[in-house]
Amino acid sequence: MQYNRRFVTAVLKMSSLRNAIPRKAHKERAQPHSRKRFGILEKHKDYVVRAKAYHKKEAALQKLKEKAAFRNPDEFYFKMINTKTVNGVHKLESEANKYTPEELMLMKTQDIGYIMQKVQTEKKKIEKLTATLHSLGNQPSNRHVYYAEDREEAKEINLQTSRVGKLPAFEDMPMHIRKETAASYRELEARKSRVAELEKLYMDMAMQKELQKKGKKRKLREDEIVTPTSKPVFKWRPERKR
Repeated sequence: MQYNRRFVTAVLKMSSLRNAIPRKAHKERAQPHSRKRFGILEKHKDYVVRAKAYHKKEAALQKLKEKAAFRNPDEFYFKMINTKTVNGVHKLESEANKYTPEELMLMKTQDIGYIMQKVQTEKKKIEKLTATLHSLGNQPSNRHVYYAEDREEAKEINLQTSRVGKLPAFEDMPMHIRKETAASYRELEARKSRVAELEKLYMDMAMQKELQKKGKKRKLREDEIVTPTSKPVFKWRPERKR
């Protein structure tokens, strides 16, 4: 029993010593110089990835072949007559008349409501941004009235107010403040232009919605338009309401 304990202790010491000694890393050989024209030599891990991809494609093709072999020749479904292939590309049926006029009108109303909501949101942001920005080149418009007993006191008050109310010029401000102010003004101009585009889009969508409604209408000629405009003008025939 004592001999076995010594033997186990010696084996453990040898294994720990073997792990402490640095071992040589056996690497795969590179492409020989005479075969450099064939590119990098494929390693075993590259072969494994390529083989898995090949067998995956092979299994998919085998399933498709079995599906085609066991296909029922009398099979029928409606997409066979509703769709077709053009130059080998499968084309779905046209979805131009997929929705009814009532559904199209409802979707148009929802779109107009969304555009109007975005216009109001942008206007609120413009108001908030305008309130935070200050015109640095102008003096403040608010005025305070001071009353003096004599001319000397009036001169002293004028001197104090001129020192306090004098604003620093834009060029005298720190660089980071000037950059932030310029960026805020650019954002303000961008939001104003975005509001103008959204309002134009809202007017166009409202016109398209009105044209989809029932009722006889016609497009006015240029000589019939009182106020010249680049947009088309329509006139509805008056109808008697019950």
